[in-house]
Amino acid sequence: MDISMRLKTMANMVDKCCCCADIGTDHGYIPIYLIKKGICDKAIASDINKGPCNKAKKNIKKEELEDKIECRIGGGLTTIKVGEANVAVIAGMGGNLIRDIIEESIEVFKNLDYVIVQPVQNPEVLREYIYSKGYTIIEEELCFEEEKYYEIMKIAYDNKIEKVDSIFYEVSYYLVKNNHPLIKEFTLNKINKYNKVLDYIKEDTEGAKIKKDEINKKICKLKELIACL
Repeated sequence: MDISMRLKTMANMVDKCCCCADIGTDHGYIPIYLIKKGICDKAIASDINKGPCNKAKKNIKKEELEDKIECRIGGGLTTIKVGEANVAVIAGMGGNLIRDIIEESIEVFKNLDYVIVQPVQNPEVLREYIYSKGYTIIEEELCFEEEKYYEIMKIAYDNKIEKVDSIFYEVSYYLVKNNHPLIKEFTLNKINKYNKVLDYIKEDTEGAKIKKDEINKKICKLKELIACL
């Protein structure tokens, strides 16, 4: 089964394990890939909606993996028990929702070796949460597909709060430190987006001035990052 670069990048961040839970599984592509590659012995494909679960079941049956992958309907990490899976993948939803999923099932999260998260919106919200809680960022990845950047983080429960500049909520400190091949383009793209936001702010109110000032400060910090790459 051929899968997208985004899904393959996430799947390749999973280390060999007994069981992986794919939260928000959609078509069940990641569990199928992990089993077929011998990365996992078994997997759980979980989604809050019946539709995606039914699609996953069809694909799992097509690949003759019904004895290896179990489909479950439910929200977030509530579909798995403590210690039932070694790792989890939570992808294709906003950073706010991923944060809430982790908080809702904190005991499950604590007992996982790590979780791979891929926020489609508000990654900065998720990174701020990770740093404020003192969780460990083991690894991060960045891929570009269909004219869009995808940020992927491999995180684990910990209680070591690390103070970082807030600009590293916007751009990964890990990727900057390791000079990821896409990090410069990604940062330039973020600067361009902020410049467009500035163009849209036409009001001359106090609130608009504060907003412009905040954005200009972020742009300056992002330019400083690029200068160091």
